[in-house]
Amino acid sequence: MVLGSRGMVGSAVIRRLLETEAVADVIGVCRDDVDLTNQTETFQFIAAHKPDWVVVAAAKVGGIFANNTYPRDFIYDNLAIQLNAIEGSYRAGVEKLIFLGSSCIYPKYAEQPITEEMLLTGILETTNEPYAIAKIAGIKLCESYNRQHGTNYRSLMPTNLYGPGDSYHPENSHVIPGLIRRFHEAKVAGADSVDVWGTGQVRREFLHVDDLASAVLHVMESQKEVVEAVTTPMCSHVNVGSGSDLTISELAIMVKQTVGFEGELVFDATKPDGTPQKLMSSSKIYATGWTPAIELRAGLADTYKLFCESLGSE
Repeated sequence: MVLGSRGMVGSAVIRRLLETEAVADVIGVCRDDVDLTNQTETFQFIAAHKPDWVVVAAAKVGGIFANNTYPRDFIYDNLAIQLNAIEGSYRAGVEKLIFLGSSCIYPKYAEQPITEEMLLTGILETTNEPYAIAKIAGIKLCESYNRQHGTNYRSLMPTNLYGPGDSYHPENSHVIPGLIRRFHEAKVAGADSVDVWGTGQVRREFLHVDDLASAVLHVMESQKEVVEAVTTPMCSHVNVGSGSDLTISELAIMVKQTVGFEGELVFDATKPDGTPQKLMSSSKIYATGWTPAIELRAGLADTYKLFCESLGSE
């Protein structure tokens, strides 16, 4: 059962699951099926289907602007979804559960690359603190069920994601889809320049969502002992990243080239940069035999192609 099946991550996980013979039946769950913020509905829904595996990909997500504007929504909705999904799975006797978090759980000034042990060692980035706290609570929920009940509930912390199914909202999108939209619209309009939020000097790591989906399946299919060998009861989450980062300026140039925009870049330093750098150490999941397969430039080209196709279908 994949909760959040219409989102970028959930739909990618379903695509990956349908490609494997390890899973006989996949249940995709979206908000039309059940309100995951409603405890009674969620408990009853999971109990009725009795899944063997559950992937908690449902979440309220957004970029810096959305996190800054709707902090109540980001902490309340995500806490409710996680509490109901994880407790509901436990009550239904679910064997394995994967909870998907975010790299924003780590301190704003964490030592780079960021290891899993850096969790709760410093202050969070202010712009997305409510969302980060909700995700930290999800990690600790899984840890607590494992410690108290011996469950096999795992938390994966992906770095910044992009790819099929992403949101291209003009204000609430993440950096890559936001840049793709702005550069594409500027190219179509024949504009001379495009504004990019921030100084362009902060560094970010990116992972194609299909790589994350393969990591989810890898962890779910791995024996419990394989994952336990690289984690501890008090540090049970695992980072999932590409292993390299670049500045937003470098990313913007790469997206500009991918889209074919020939104008200038104008960085707006009055807009927030967010955390100075977020490069995660993914050595733990690499040690279990998983590595990413999609290089950033190739992934951007495929993503832009899909974006253009979506415009043509409207």
